[in-house]
Amino acid sequence: MESRVKSSPHSVQRWQLDGPDLPAPPDLRARTRFSSWTPLNHRESNLQLFEERVNLVLHWFDLWTDVQRKHLLNSLLTRCTKLQLKFCRDLLIETVSVSRVDFTAVLPRFLSLYVMSFLPPRDLCSAAQVSWHWRVLAEQDCLWAGRCIRRGWFLPYTPGGKEFGAWKNHYISCVSTLDWLTPREAAEVYGTLNQQNMSGTEEEEERRKERRIRQRVREKLQEEKRQSMQTRRPWGCSGRLEGARGGGSQQVRPSSGTTLNSWPSLSWPPRTVESSSLHLSLVTEPYLTVTQCLERVQTSSVDGERLHKARGQLSSYTCRPALSHSPRHHTCPALLLLISNRIPAYEMLLSGVRAKVTVVLFDHRGTLSALLAQAERAISGQPVQRLGLLAPGGTQEVHLLLGTSLSETTLLTPDHREFWEKLCGWVAPTQEGGGIDIFCPLAASVSGVALVRNLSTLTGLEVWTPVGLATGSFQGILSEWAAADVSTGLSEQQTACPPQQYVCSSVLQSWCRQAQWMEEALREMRSSLEPRLQEVGLQARGRALGFCLWELICLEELCVSKELSEALTEGLTALTRQNETRPVEFLSIFLTRWSKEKERQGSSGEDKQPTVDDLSLAQHGSRSCSSPTPELPLTVLDWRAAAARELQHSECLYLGRLSAVLKAYEEPLTAALNSNRAIVSYTDVQIIFSSLKQILQLNRVFHADLQTRLQQWDVHQCVGDVFLKLCSKLKVYTNYVNNYITALNTIDKCREAKPAFRAFLKRADRTLATHMLSLQELLLCPVWRIQEYVTLLQALSLHTQPHHPDHTHLCSALSMMLQFCHFIKKVKDNSKADSLIQETQQMIKGCPKLNEGNRQLVIIQKAVLLRSNNEQIPDSLRTYEQVSDVGLFLFNDALVLTWRHVHHTPFTLSHQSSHAFLASVALTSLDVREIMHTRYVCHAFVLEGPCRSWICATEQDEEREHFLSVLRSAINAALMGPQ
Repeated sequence: MESRVKSSPHSVQRWQLDGPDLPAPPDLRARTRFSSWTPLNHRESNLQLFEERVNLVLHWFDLWTDVQRKHLLNSLLTRCTKLQLKFCRDLLIETVSVSRVDFTAVLPRFLSLYVMSFLPPRDLCSAAQVSWHWRVLAEQDCLWAGRCIRRGWFLPYTPGGKEFGAWKNHYISCVSTLDWLTPREAAEVYGTLNQQNMSGTEEEEERRKERRIRQRVREKLQEEKRQSMQTRRPWGCSGRLEGARGGGSQQVRPSSGTTLNSWPSLSWPPRTVESSSLHLSLVTEPYLTVTQCLERVQTSSVDGERLHKARGQLSSYTCRPALSHSPRHHTCPALLLLISNRIPAYEMLLSGVRAKVTVVLFDHRGTLSALLAQAERAISGQPVQRLGLLAPGGTQEVHLLLGTSLSETTLLTPDHREFWEKLCGWVAPTQEGGGIDIFCPLAASVSGVALVRNLSTLTGLEVWTPVGLATGSFQGILSEWAAADVSTGLSEQQTACPPQQYVCSSVLQSWCRQAQWMEEALREMRSSLEPRLQEVGLQARGRALGFCLWELICLEELCVSKELSEALTEGLTALTRQNETRPVEFLSIFLTRWSKEKERQGSSGEDKQPTVDDLSLAQHGSRSCSSPTPELPLTVLDWRAAAARELQHSECLYLGRLSAVLKAYEEPLTAALNSNRAIVSYTDVQIIFSSLKQILQLNRVFHADLQTRLQQWDVHQCVGDVFLKLCSKLKVYTNYVNNYITALNTIDKCREAKPAFRAFLKRADRTLATHMLSLQELLLCPVWRIQEYVTLLQALSLHTQPHHPDHTHLCSALSMMLQFCHFIKKVKDNSKADSLIQETQQMIKGCPKLNEGNRQLVIIQKAVLLRSNNEQIPDSLRTYEQVSDVGLFLFNDALVLTWRHVHHTPFTLSHQSSHAFLASVALTSLDVREIMHTRYVCHAFVLEGPCRSWICATEQDEEREHFLSVLRSAINAALMGPQ
C-alpha cells in the first residue's frame, strides 16, 4: 500500500480538472482506483490528499449555479454536529454584521432609560407593549416622576421598595381626570379646521357657541378666585384677616410668619388647616400655576416677604397654563418677542427693543418643546399682552426651526397644535387686547391667509401679518398689516405698524432696508466663524470660572479636615435614604446631631472630634496665615508700592500655573513611565516639560528674593537688582522659546498617534487643577509673563526717582526685557511666516516647493493678464485685450505668477478663487516697467523676466502703486543680498 501511495501522490489529475467529457488515460485507472481511500498511517499523504480534494470541490463549487450551491450547503449543514453548527453561526455573525438589534439588550440599563426619557408619554406606553423587558424599562419611576412633578402631580403616599410603576399609574390617573377634550370630542363640539362642508350659518352658530362657552368659563373662574381670596387663610397665619367673615372690627393678630412646621410638603402629608387653602385653590382652579397661587397668598399673608423668597423654589412646578387671565396687581411683561438666530443682524434688532418687551432669542436648530420651555422661563409664568414672532419665511410658510416649517398643512399636526395651544395660553384674550404678530407677509397669498385663519381658530386670538406690498428681503414688515378674524375674515388694515410696538421705528427701518445685504455678508461669516466662535465662547467661560475659583475664592487654600469630610459623607448618605423635600434643613440637623454625638464620645474618654464651628475657625486661621501677599505700607499716590504689590501677587499666580503643569501633566506621565505603563515616551516628556521645569526653579528663587524685599518694604527698598539677577539667566527662557514650537508639535503628534495620551489630555485639560486651561494654553504662560514683566518694570521705573539707587537697576532690567520681547516677536513672526508659506503652498496647484531657506511671503496682488497684437506699435498707441485673471505672489526672493479662476457660488453673491501655477521669476533677474495711462489701457505695468515678459493691470491705480513700490523694494533688497 505504501508503494502504491508513493507511486501516485496526486489523486486529482489534470484530466479531472479539464472536464468530465474527456476520457481518462488507461494508465491512470490503476493509480486512481483507490483514490477515495485515505491513508491513516501516513500524515503527510493524508493532508496532501485532503487539500487536493478540497481544491477539487471548490473548483466544482465555482462552476455551479446558485441553486446548486445552496443545495450543497443544505446537504452539508444537515450532516453537521451541534458544535460544527455553532462554529458556522459564529463565523456568519463575524462575517455578516447584524444591522438591526434590540438596543435595550446591548446598551447598559441607564443608557436605555436615557434614550427612553426623550419619548412622550404615549410613545412610552406604546414601547411598553413591545416585550416584557421593554415594559419593565418603560414603567420605571425615573421616567414618569419628572413628568408628574413638572405638572404639579405628586404621589399622596411613599411608594414601597417593591412597588412597580407607581408614578406611571399616577400620571395616567391624573391625565384621565383632567377636563381635556379628546380630538374626537373637540371635533364634535367645535368642528375641525379642515372641515369645508358646513354651511355659513352653521359655522357661524358653532363659533358663537364656542365664544359663549369660553366667556362662561372665564366668568366662573374669576368668581371662584374672588371668593377664595376673601375666605381662605394665608399660610403660616393663625389670626383672622381684617374684613373676614367674623366682622371687620377684629384686629389681625401678629404671626411669626411661615415656619418649617407650617410650610406644606411637596409629598402631600396629612392636610393641615394652613395648607388647605392652597389645595382648595388647586382643585377649584386647576389651570393656575403654583407661582400664581404663591402670588395670591402673598397679597393676603402677613409675612409676604418670606413667601416671595420661597416662590422661586416652587416656580419650576407648574400646572397647565391658563387660557384666560385676570388682571394682575404686579408688573408683567406687556409683549413677548420670539426672534430666530437665523435672522440677519439680529443684534441690531436687539439693540432697539423697547423697554416693555421680553425677547427670546432661540436657536433654529432646536425643537418646539425646547422653544416652549425657553419662552416659559422668559416670562416666568406671567401673562403677556401680545406675542410676536420674527423668523425667516415667505408668503406661504414660516421657517420656524430647522426642518420645521409653519404652514397650512403642518399646523394640523399634533406637535404644532400642542405648541401653539400652550404658547398662546400665556397670551391675554382678544377682548383684553391680546393677539399674535407674525413678521412674515402671510396675508399676501391664499395659503398664507388660510394659515392665519386656521391659527386664529386654533388659538382663539387675532393674528396680524403684513400684506407684503413692499418688496425686498424683509421690506414687507414695513408695509401695511392686516388681521384674519374668525368670523369676518380679513379686517380693516391697521393704522399703526405692529412691529413698532416691539422695536424702535428708526432701528427697524434701518434693519429692514439693509437686511438683504447683511444676510449675504453674514452667511459667509457664519459658515466660517460659527464653529470657531462657539468653541472660543466655551473656552472664555471656562477661563472665567477658573479665575473665580482660583484667584478670587482661592480654592487651593480651602483645607477641609478629615472629620468634616466624614461628617458630610455620612450626612449625604443618610439623605439619599430618606425621601426628604427639604434636604438643606435635614443635612443641617444631621450635622448638629453628629457633632453632639462626637462631643459626647470625647467627654467619655475618647478622642474629641472637632465641631463644624471649630473647623471653620481653624480653616479661617490657616487661610489667613497662608496669605501669599504681604500688606505693604501704601501711602497716598505711592504707585511704586502698588506696582511692587502687583508684581508679587502676579508672580504667585504665575508660579501656581507653572506648578499646575508639572503636577497635572508631568508627574502622572512620569509615574506611568516608572510603572511600565507608559502613555508617552521618556523623550517626549523631556521635550515638553524639561525647559518648563528649569523656568519654575528659576522663578521660585526670584519669588523668594522678591518676597524677602517686600517684607521689609520702605521708600528706599530696591527690587531692580533682583530683576537683574533674573535677567542674567534669561537663557533658560531663550531655550524655552526656541523649543516651544517643537513641544507643541510633539503634543500634536502624540495626541494623534497615541489614544492613551489623547484620553489623558481629555481628562486633565480645563479642570480645576489646571485653572480651567489646556496644556497648550499653560505652555504659553512664560511668553505672557515676559510681557507682564515689561509692563511692571516700566511702572516701577516711571515712579522711581532718578536719584533713587534702584533706578539704574530697573532701567537695565527693562532694557534687557525689551530685547527679549523683540526676540520673542521675531520668533513669532518666523512662525507666522512658515504657516503662511504652507497655506500658500496648498492654495496654488502645481506649485514647486516654496518652503526653502528663509523665504517669506510679502504681498498678494490680484491682476489681469493683457496681450497686444502688434509689438512694433508704441505703448501709447497699442491696443490690449484681456487674456485671463492672474495672481501675483511676491516673496522676498521670487515672484510667482498664477492663473486665477473665479467660481461664483450658486444662488448667492459670494465667490471663491483658485490658483494654478503659471511661472516663477527670481527677483534678481526681474525688471519692472510702467505703462502710461491711455485711452486703451489703465493701471498697467510690464514684468520682464530673462525668457519672457507679462503685461498685467490692476483694477485701481492705488493697488498698482502700492504693489510696484513693494516689488521694487524687494528687488533692491534681493540685489543687495544678506548684510
